[in-house]
Amino acid sequence: MEDALNFALLAARVWVGVVMFAHGWRHVKALQSGPGMANWLESIGLRNGALQAQLLTWSEIAVGPVLALGFLTSAAYGAVASLMLVAFITNHRDKSFFITARPTEGWEYVMTLAVLGIVLGTVGPGRWSLDRAFGFSFPFEHDKALLVAAIVGIGGTALYLLTFWRPPAPSEG
Repeated sequence: MEDALNFALLAARVWVGVVMFAHGWRHVKALQSGPGMANWLESIGLRNGALQAQLLTWSEIAVGPVLALGFLTSAAYGAVASLMLVAFITNHRDKSFFITARPTEGWEYVMTLAVLGIVLGTVGPGRWSLDRAFGFSFPFEHDKALLVAAIVGIGGTALYLLTFWRPPAPSEG
């Protein structure tokens, strides 16, 4: 039973880590192609779009392998939650549920990853992780792990939005 749980936690960490890294890699390509991503981020109300494009891209690139390896797992999952909550609030919240909705993208994907970030950050990395290898004990105490995941995920989102987001004024129709 314990091996099954450790395998499940490893599979979740690796998969979410791969998803985040792959998403970040797409953003690397977008950064290389010109200012389009920065301009788009500014159009949804984020100040200094060039900085935001860099922060977003390299956060996703970094959190992927860190999470897959199970290093600082609760904080890494909290970072996933924060990235996805920012995406939800700034871009997806007023869209339909399904991400495949056209002409816009819905919010099912970003909120699924945000919820999983908090939940899996609370559960911890499992035995097969760098956290365990280095003897980090706090991630294995679920109350503390939840606190870390929530502070990084929800608190980080709030701090980021308060610092950088100025939503565009609604257009008058």
